Amino acid sequence: MNILESSLYELSGLFLAPVLLLILLSLLYAFAVLGGFAMEAWQRRRRRYQSVLAAYQSQTGSAADDLELWIIRRLEWLRIVSRTTPMLGLIATMIPMGPALLALGSGDSTSVGENLVAAFSAVILALVASSITFFILTVRRRWLLQELRELERNGMLPIHSGR
Repeated sequence: MNILESSLYELSGLFLAPVLLLILLSLLYAFAVLGGFAMEAWQRRRRRYQSVLAAYQSQTGSAADDLELWIIRRLEWLRIVSRTTPMLGLIATMIPMGPALLALGSGDSTSVGENLVAAFSAVILALVASSITFFILTVRRRWLLQELRELERNGMLPIHSGR
């Protein structure tokens, strides 16, 4: 390899640990949010859910446009995690592929296997985190927009936010 290729190879290797850490954090976040989501779903089913949107609106007197921004802000991390973890999984797959291909070329099948296990484990965990957060994002967005619609129908929103 020439110096440029060698430098790029070494530089890409530096990103493996941070990417794996981000995937792990995304997975932990997904499971934490899943627990809160399950509780909220259970409360909604038993009709014991206290709307956080209605509570926020009553505290602030916000109009519909401000509440829409609040909804977007509330769902922002779910959207970020559901969109970025597949990319992180791809990065975590591609980085070990370089050493695996080099090991394959030199006949070191053990090293090939070790690198591929790390690569595919990372992408699987990233896709699990992404799937969980995307599901929660989709359902929670519907719930919040339904709550906003109810507030509008019941005439509980001011016409203008005054901001």
